[in-house]
Amino acid sequence: MVRLKDIAARAGVSIMTVSKVLRDAPDISVATKARIRTLATEMGYVPDRMAQSLRNRTTKLFGLVISAATNPIFARVVTAIEEQAHVLGYDLILAHSLNLPEREDAVIRRLLSRRVDGLFLSPVYRLEPRAAIYEELAKRGTPTVILGQRAPFCEQFANVEVDDLTASAQVTQHLLELGHRRIAFFAGSQVLPSSRERLEGYRRALRDAEVPWDDRLIFNAGSTIEEGEKAALQLLNESTPATAVQAVNDLVAIGAATIFLRQGLRIPQDLSVAGFGNVLTSEHFRVPLTTVRQPKMRLGLAATELMQQLLAHQPAPSMRLTAELVVRASTGPAPTTAPAGGSPA
Repeated sequence: MVRLKDIAARAGVSIMTVSKVLRDAPDISVATKARIRTLATEMGYVPDRMAQSLRNRTTKLFGLVISAATNPIFARVVTAIEEQAHVLGYDLILAHSLNLPEREDAVIRRLLSRRVDGLFLSPVYRLEPRAAIYEELAKRGTPTVILGQRAPFCEQFANVEVDDLTASAQVTQHLLELGHRRIAFFAGSQVLPSSRERLEGYRRALRDAEVPWDDRLIFNAGSTIEEGEKAALQLLNESTPATAVQAVNDLVAIGAATIFLRQGLRIPQDLSVAGFGNVLTSEHFRVPLTTVRQPKMRLGLAATELMQQLLAHQPAPSMRLTAELVVRASTGPAPTTAPAGGSPA
């Protein structure tokens, strides 16, 4: 292992001079810095991060906790955070909560034991208004940014989120403009603030268009392709008179659309389908999916910006970003009869 004294001996300077160069101290000439840095690189010198952290009381580490890397929504968010962390000279430790509160507690504690300088958390949402690990983070004063909407148990932290309510209303408005009046909504878990907002956006758009609310058009569909398939089968089995389906996310929409196509329904001639999220699969599905493009890269960049402000002990106001409706082939004019077996639209 190359040490500072090895570089100093080769350069013909003191160990202190080499140390100052590598710390970019201002009292060393530009020429000397360039010469010693070049020599250090040629000799294969690697800084001792542990020793630096002891001196500076900073580890240059961020912790990032998400539900699972298999969730396509997180791919670009994580990439943006990692890229910005790299620019800032930080490394990222990624951990998965698997949407389990006890696992979330464990991985956060492990990250704290690594003395991370800050945490990015996609919370495991729960009905309880308090969570001990989040109270501990607040008490410690650990710089923390919430990825997504806040809930009572984590409302004391800065967050970045998407305006899901407005975006969901735009999807419903799009379907209404196509002539649909019987729009089924495949809802996600109402424990999730984002799912509640998307359902509320649908509700508001109907109210603004003076279209009556109908509980028979609301189906609990979870968040996965398999759950979307089950909800679609339930809609068909109940002969629900719908001409369009609006899903809480793209995976649910893709699962539902797969069932509809398998049952011989044409999309969008017989039944329109819309999702939310704009995951990669949505664009390349058998019938390209109308959806909402979430600003995933901007979410990651905004989260890192908030973290920088927290580390600098500056005000870090939460950010709410707008999303964009993307119209593709899966939505079209309402048919004159409802394919699920009900009355005309």
